Amino acid sequence: MEFWKEHVKTRVVLIALFFIVGLILVFAGWKMTGKLAGLGLMIIGVILLLAALLIYNKPFETPNKK
Repeated sequence: MEFWKEHVKTRVVLIALFFIVGLILVFAGWKMTGKLAGLGLMIIGVILLLAALLIYNKPFETPNKK
């Protein structure tokens, strides 16, 4: 998909947003040691960090050859 190669500013903004919010959620959940809500926050934070990594790597994927 060429969308991520053509829209660099959108990609950078989404990566930065997901990364910052993900780290904030991980640290907030870490402070809530022993509570189930803290684990939930950390899991959501890790998902956002993985989404940022996915968006970062998307332009470098090789297209499938048919």
